[in-house]
Amino acid sequence: MGLLFDFDDDSDMLMQISDDMAMDSDGDLMMRMGDNMAMDMDSGELHITSSWDDED
Repeated sequence: MGLLFDFDDDSDMLMQISDDMAMDSDGDLMMRMGDNMAMDMDSGELHITSSWDDED
């Protein structure tokens, strides 16, 4: 588990909490959609992120 950068939200930081989920600094959950993409679970918006570690 690690830290990710959300390039679409003024370089907000995301903390990876599971293989497919992360939480931003406001406590909003983000679901992994790809190596460099996550979906905000509140708004449904897609965000470009730094590389998401894939344990598989």
